[in-house]
Amino acid sequence: MREQIREFFASCSENEVEFIDFRFTDIKGTWHHVSFSASAVDEDVFEKGIAFDASSLPKWQPINRSDMILKPDPVRYFIDPFSADATMVVFCDVWDIYKNQPYEKCPRSIIKKAMSYLKESGIGDIAYFGPENEFFIFDSIKIKDNINTQAYEIDTEEGEWNRNKEFDGVNMGHRPGTKGGYFPVPPIDSMVDIRAEMVKVLNQVGIETFVVHHEVAQAQGEIGIKFGDMLEAADNVQKLKYVVKMVAHLNGKTATFMPKPLYGDNGSGMHTHISIWKDGKNLFAGDKYQGLSDMALHFLGGVLTHARSVAAFTNASTNSYKRLIPGFEAPSILAYSAQNRSASIRIPYNQGEKAKRLEFRFPDSSSNPYLAFSSLLMAGLDGIIHKLPAGEPMDIDLFELTLDEIRDKGIKQLPHTLRTAIEEMLLDRDYLKVGEVFSEEFIQTYKAYKFEAEIWPWEARPHPFEFISTYSC
Repeated sequence: MREQIREFFASCSENEVEFIDFRFTDIKGTWHHVSFSASAVDEDVFEKGIAFDASSLPKWQPINRSDMILKPDPVRYFIDPFSADATMVVFCDVWDIYKNQPYEKCPRSIIKKAMSYLKESGIGDIAYFGPENEFFIFDSIKIKDNINTQAYEIDTEEGEWNRNKEFDGVNMGHRPGTKGGYFPVPPIDSMVDIRAEMVKVLNQVGIETFVVHHEVAQAQGEIGIKFGDMLEAADNVQKLKYVVKMVAHLNGKTATFMPKPLYGDNGSGMHTHISIWKDGKNLFAGDKYQGLSDMALHFLGGVLTHARSVAAFTNASTNSYKRLIPGFEAPSILAYSAQNRSASIRIPYNQGEKAKRLEFRFPDSSSNPYLAFSSLLMAGLDGIIHKLPAGEPMDIDLFELTLDEIRDKGIKQLPHTLRTAIEEMLLDRDYLKVGEVFSEEFIQTYKAYKFEAEIWPWEARPHPFEFISTYSC
């Protein structure tokens, strides 16, 4: 570790760093930071950590036991591309000074425990995760949340609602339209340059990118980034969100990873590719369905078995469930298939055993990536350990099935609300607690946070549509 710390300070010196910015992630998945002058930071900071007030974060510590320690990770850092002065950003874990252990409510500590459990189980050495985070870039967002008003208004020049609007006296007329945004060339795709800028900045902060394109919905985009181990993949989601939001902001626009900001158009997901490796070999490659191994199918069986519980972490907002409705390529039906994008779990087309993997299509970016990835791994490992069956693949177009047909076939669906997902998680949580990855205290804290911060406030507010459906009753 000392060698890694020396390399960190050498990098700071080489880049003439003036500030060091320590960042950590809360329960929701929001990044927080505290900065120091570079001259005030020495090697002891990496060993002793940085004290901070954990009572100021939702559902962390009570005020009478508020002190916690940030422990910087000497191998995960990057130069902030947006700060005016040279600033090195360092990822941190949270250390519990009262129990003298990694803080059980720190998401980054939880994913490290999940990684350790994988190794200790003897099943594999490493799990690779490849998230695909879709996002929207809007021109503006206005929100009203008062006792007598609940309203929002989003705008983008790509919006079909702007067909008769003048922009500096002109309307060029080229727009993707609802569900028309997949792969059009400019001028219909108006976001080529801003996505390219995002890619360049992502490369600057050490993220390898590949596919870059407009997505199906109006003002929607995607930038593909390289997979990594669980921790690296989750850290990269945080970096990706930061870069996308900041590049949009500096261009006078606003980016969001909200799953369903537009009514009547496709939402944004975080399709997550997973494989487990041991001794340099992909354990998901085999001679079963579509070249998968028995282990891969049992992993799949575990996720299918626990999916309604996993959704509490992978689809972590009330808005998540507005994306998971029929008609918008919504992966809400719990089935698997090769290449079939109507299934919630897909086996991508590929050649060679190194590329064999499972693609989970139901997660979205409102989730905390550390918790989402950890819950998926724990569900899958439970399937491997108990040899849970995946059932038969569904190669038909599931979007064509009626609700009665889905029920008649005995196919499960994801929950329809965040409340249901949390309740399902509370009923089915033992798999999360194996290896002390998720503690009971964290699970109860997560439940309380979601109910108090999101579910109850959302349920209590009248919705504009209710005035259409109910006002004159």
